[in-house]
Amino acid sequence: MIRILLSTKLGEVRWTQADLARATGIRPNTINELYHELVDRVNLEHLDLICEALGCELSDLIVRVPDERPKINHTKAGVLISSDK
Repeated sequence: MIRILLSTKLGEVRWTQADLARATGIRPNTINELYHELVDRVNLEHLDLICEALGCELSDLIVRVPDERPKINHTKAGVLISSDK
């Protein structure tokens, strides 16, 4: 699972969502969706603007947390089998 750590980062720098929206020009609704991890897709330009405004690296904002149950299993032959079946 991919986690967006914007809420954590904003807390560290003591910025509000409104502060970030003003600094980057990104719509407040978009910032809010990222803050609450409600997005399925992320605009790369937005990520770049956020990193620049907060003085951080992308790895400070986005991390991968492995799922407890993998969604894909590999066979010995290298064939992928979805575990949802």
